[in-house]
Amino acid sequence: MKFVSRDLITMALLIAVATLGLRCDPLAAQESLQTFFKEGRPTSTLDIDNDSLLLRRDDGLYTSGLRFSRSYRLGTTEGWRSAGWRLGQQLYTPLDVRIRPENLSPLDRPYAGWLYGGFFYNVADVDGSELAFGLDVGCLGPCAGGRPTQTFVHKMFDQPEPRGWRTQIRNELGLVLRAGARTPYWRAHRHWDMRPGVALRLGNIFTDLTADATLRAGRLDSVADAAGLYVFVRGAIRAVGYDATLEGGMLSDDQVRTVKPRRITDEWELGLQWYQRSWAWRLSVVRRGNEIAGVPDSLGRQDFLRLSISYFPQ
Repeated sequence: MKFVSRDLITMALLIAVATLGLRCDPLAAQESLQTFFKEGRPTSTLDIDNDSLLLRRDDGLYTSGLRFSRSYRLGTTEGWRSAGWRLGQQLYTPLDVRIRPENLSPLDRPYAGWLYGGFFYNVADVDGSELAFGLDVGCLGPCAGGRPTQTFVHKMFDQPEPRGWRTQIRNELGLVLRAGARTPYWRAHRHWDMRPGVALRLGNIFTDLTADATLRAGRLDSVADAAGLYVFVRGAIRAVGYDATLEGGMLSDDQVRTVKPRRITDEWELGLQWYQRSWAWRLSVVRRGNEIAGVPDSLGRQDFLRLSISYFPQ
């Protein structure tokens, strides 16, 4: 069954790359990258996901995500366009990193790291509708630096030493195409709105489709006009086709220990966002549903803190 999914995903990925190559003509683009870099308004964003930020000494499952992105935004008569790049790292471990590998449950999450860099392009309308496209290229396995990263952080915060990184998912180069869309804001009152969206990832590391909706309530003025402060609730459902951090590399059979993903998962997020002039802060608590087939939901669910800081000079 794994070989069937590999063939289907590889074929779809090749078709997608070929299609993008045929349709993307830099000379015909309305704004070149050089125009974005010279005239666009820059924004630097640091995103942090971490379960230890909930003031717990133990961590596990999706235990850490760190990403830095830089984008350049140009206004248009209908809204705005932006282009940019990003660098990130994600770490995954069993439920309890203190347990030695030989004592782990066969259904426990494997150790895995994903290190990547990518580019993205977004088009947004004044009504809030949005299209987004991107490409991430990176490395899964020891080359992602998961073991030294988590060991260093745990020593710094006096947390238990992880014992099983030697059994992590093996090295594999990764390519992930990303595409997403959001509808216009559904606004019935000036102080609250809702916006649904969909997001697709297609590649040999992640292949999935996510549908979500975000409800916001508070002061929703634009950044350019005034300060804003609002609370938000986001709900999402994800259909999973392939997850190499669970199943191992698509192009390699030399894996120490892997598990089967749950094909349908959910995620809930409750948070607060503030922005004014050149800064935006976003803080939320995320509850991610069980991602492993055969594991009880009570053991597979996880909570972590998400922090996002953006700076966009005037």
